[in-house]
Amino acid sequence: MKVVVIGGTGLIGSKVVAKLQEHGHEAVPASPNSGVNTLTGEGLDEALQGAQVVVDVSNSPSFADDDVMEFFRTSTSNVLKAEKAAGVGHHVALSVVGTDRLQGSGYFRAKQVQEDLIKDGGIPYSIVHATQFFEFAKGLADQATDGDTVTLLPVKIQPVFSDDVATAVGRTAVGEPLNAITEVAGPDVFELPELIRKELAAKQDTRKVVADPNGTYWGAKIQDDTLLPGPDAHIGEVHFDEWLAQQK
Repeated sequence: MKVVVIGGTGLIGSKVVAKLQEHGHEAVPASPNSGVNTLTGEGLDEALQGAQVVVDVSNSPSFADDDVMEFFRTSTSNVLKAEKAAGVGHHVALSVVGTDRLQGSGYFRAKQVQEDLIKDGGIPYSIVHATQFFEFAKGLADQATDGDTVTLLPVKIQPVFSDDVATAVGRTAVGEPLNAITEVAGPDVFELPELIRKELAAKQDTRKVVADPNGTYWGAKIQDDTLLPGPDAHIGEVHFDEWLAQQK
């Protein structure tokens, strides 16, 4: 099976490509580095020739509200158009658990537009919702830092290892289109400040973590369970503490 992976040289994309290739599939990474630009459409038609499945795990290079909206709207529209021309039978996209509940954030508004375009695009699809990756815990801390203090909402979070996300995406790609959303999450639930304390302590980072119930998550007001998956989510194998120990 030929599977083209948009964003196939990034954190998740490179792992998806490797896993699909290990199982005997023709997995082709497509990114600006390989001459494929989803914003301009350059190289898309050529890359998708003969593909049965397209996996889109790309992300906006800028998280500014207008930029991220332009990226997901334009990129997704161009990919769907090229898929129709190539006769692709399955579009798989990676998105985020709780996207529809995080609409106070410009980033998640853009992700919702991406999902809506896919649902209305006329191509059989599967959308994989993942919780926050282990690898992005430090980024969460950095964006919430003022001086030496990290201020975070005391909400629940169920982070997942990127490898487990790639497994879920690859499994979905070679299956029948769901025309629905499937979820993947890690095996452990933390309170967000607790998670970040673990991350910083492991790196001997002395920043102080405090909980603020009046705060936001990437600009969005959320509830205690907004970031948690539903009961039918696929659960990854790797625990955060195990992963953290391997980073030392």
